[in-house]
Amino acid sequence: MSHSLENRVIAFAGICQAAKLVQDVARTSTCDEAALSTSLNSILITNPEQTVDVFGALPQLKLGLSVMNTQLSQKQEKRNAEITRYLVSLLALERRLSKRPDLLNMIGERISQLERQLQHFKLLDAQVLGGIADIYSDIISPLGPRIQVAGNVNYLQQSIVQHKVRALLLAGIRACVLWRQLGGQRRQLLFSRKKYLEQTLQLLHTID
Repeated sequence: MSHSLENRVIAFAGICQAAKLVQDVARTSTCDEAALSTSLNSILITNPEQTVDVFGALPQLKLGLSVMNTQLSQKQEKRNAEITRYLVSLLALERRLSKRPDLLNMIGERISQLERQLQHFKLLDAQVLGGIADIYSDIISPLGPRIQVAGNVNYLQQSIVQHKVRALLLAGIRACVLWRQLGGQRRQLLFSRKKYLEQTLQLLHTID
């Protein structure tokens, strides 16, 4: 896969989409189901030919690109502080994970188990969501510090909401891994913010 800016923006939009869906599910217990399927399915795509293949197609990342457009805005008041916190936390966890090839192998094995499960269940079935969530709880979460998810306590106490949140956090980690593989670095978000924003707007224009 090319280490182009376009591909890095696509990968980072995947992180933004997962973070936004975490926020939506935690606050309301619901979210855009098509975007949810896109994010969760990305976990299963381990050998893509092109970056966009991880997410199916560019239009399926519209939510993530829109969030990215807002988060990269020059006007700080437009940015969502909660989503920024999720993005920073996901990038920090992925960095720790990248230093643990043993854990990356474990994740690969657990994803293979998921693929077998999907021969009998749909991606958004509670059993599958629970399996994805368990990968995050068992392997990613202990790397710490834990991501504090804000939302409606009544919803956050529901097991299906907990599963969706953890599964989406794993999808966010998967997108972080992809972004780093494509040459993504945190300093680019500071020093190349304008280039990232321009490319984001171009991709949104392509979708529209």
